[in-house]
Amino acid sequence: MTILPTSPAPFKTRGQGADRTWPLLAYSALTAALLVFLRDVVADGPLRLLQPVLFGAFLLSLLFAYQWKAAGWAKTLVYALGIVFVLPYMGQHNTSYFDLVIQMLIFAALALGLNIVVGLAGLLDLGYIAFFAVGAYLWGIFGSPQFGEITGNAAFAAGVNPALFWLFIPLAVAAAALVGVLIGLPVLKLKGDYLAIVTLGLGEVIRIFANNLGVTNGPQGIDAIQSAPVPWLDNIAKSLGFSEDQYRLFFLYLLVLVVIGIVVVVNQRLDRSKIGRSWIAIREDEVAAQAMGVPLLRTKLLAFATGASFAGAMGVIFAAKQAFIDPKSFDYFQSIGVLSMVILGGMGNIAGVMVGAVVVTLLNLMVLPTISEVMQAQFPNINQNLDPSKYQRLIFGLVLVFMMLYRPEGLVPSERRKAEMHGGDGPAPDSLTADNLNEGGNIGGHLSDGSAETLSPGQATRDDERTGSEK
Repeated sequence: MTILPTSPAPFKTRGQGADRTWPLLAYSALTAALLVFLRDVVADGPLRLLQPVLFGAFLLSLLFAYQWKAAGWAKTLVYALGIVFVLPYMGQHNTSYFDLVIQMLIFAALALGLNIVVGLAGLLDLGYIAFFAVGAYLWGIFGSPQFGEITGNAAFAAGVNPALFWLFIPLAVAAAALVGVLIGLPVLKLKGDYLAIVTLGLGEVIRIFANNLGVTNGPQGIDAIQSAPVPWLDNIAKSLGFSEDQYRLFFLYLLVLVVIGIVVVVNQRLDRSKIGRSWIAIREDEVAAQAMGVPLLRTKLLAFATGASFAGAMGVIFAAKQAFIDPKSFDYFQSIGVLSMVILGGMGNIAGVMVGAVVVTLLNLMVLPTISEVMQAQFPNINQNLDPSKYQRLIFGLVLVFMMLYRPEGLVPSERRKAEMHGGDGPAPDSLTADNLNEGGNIGGHLSDGSAETLSPGQATRDDERTGSEK
């Protein structure tokens, strides 16, 4: 049986605009220069308010490199300028920049993991931070003097050999995935609000365990948590002019960059895979997905386990960075914060979720504290109730309300999400339009003349070739 000839370009592609190679390079160079050369000018006094402005403007250059149409070499140059030169240079002169960027990347990985559960599979999980706690406490217990107190062995007075840090990252991935499966088994038959309430309760159960068990040192937490020794990297940091107390952050900065790169690649591969399409099918219509042969429980469990594994790995890095953890670090509001990153950035879109994590972390750890410190320095007798940092959740709640009213699809939405939120503004990316038909379009097995396309048995249709995020 023959296949009728079709047009090689079935869809009318959306234009990406004019080439912006030189504007991208100019903007990146300008913001990098302002951030670097004005670092001492904005270090004290009221001008400190410009610190988050300059830093945020520079981070925008990395987003523009992703979004704008520009030459590949220009985008690579912008990423290299930011990641290899500017951020380490700023971290060398002000350790708080290193700390902030590491926190941003940790929460970006958490948000990407939750995006699989919420954005792709459509399962509202309000206890996601529990998996983060599993990874953090796993290394926190073994990599600190707490392990020596538990075993009573003087050989473990400072914890296990810190070189085992590398082993505990995959162990945390496996442990968090296992906990995700154990939590998912009894609750995944629930839907909507019921699922959210139960996951919230189970997440709180893990925090309460950490607050009451002796092995976790209860509410006092665990301190003196070690990090992996990397002598050759310390030598590189020393040759670059970093001080000895910055070696740890320099190592964790590079490590978290590698991990976030792996997480992004895994997310992209999953989104384009059969399991990714199954998650999206379940999100859109469970009954239809089951009728098409998608195993609901197994597919949902895989979503829970995959998202949990990302959180477990980042929990180990978080414990090594902070050198101290306690149950307050993993409360309910942390889960809400990570969920807000997903919603604010753009649910279902990898770049959007990362942008959401950066914006929320920047607001919480730099913008509001800087405003608060400047106000206290300029007005020493000001009423403490006017401290902006005390209204962090109120301010963030207002931001979310305005986002839901005026840009519900998020800051950097996917094309599908944008079409869902603004269905009346124009045809969806996958819709059949007159332009597509006039250009010889072929959608859903129909040719431009309206006749049906004849395919051989077993021949994949064009609809089958589209990825999960495109459907």
